[in-house]
Amino acid sequence: MFERILRQVRRIPKGKVATYGDVAAASGHPGAARQVVWALRSGGKAVPWHRVLGAKGRILLTGEPGFEQRLRLRSEGVAIVADRVDLETYGFRFRPRRVH
Repeated sequence: MFERILRQVRRIPKGKVATYGDVAAASGHPGAARQVVWALRSGGKAVPWHRVLGAKGRILLTGEPGFEQRLRLRSEGVAIVADRVDLETYGFRFRPRRVH
């Protein structure tokens, strides 16, 4: 399950974000937003964890991790207003991948 989740997170391009719920659904596990959090914690540095946000684009991390998330997102050109990212502008839409 975690590998499927991390594979979806790796699909989110620079300058875009997705919610924990979006990642869960794209991984084939709708309603498993908490498992996305667990997968990100186990995923290591090769996963762009900072591109995954709470519902409605909220940054949920606090302290140093939250500061780092804001810094990384801003460095990718993502605007943050009052701890929120506008999903209409920066939201990534998962589309099914074609299997050949």
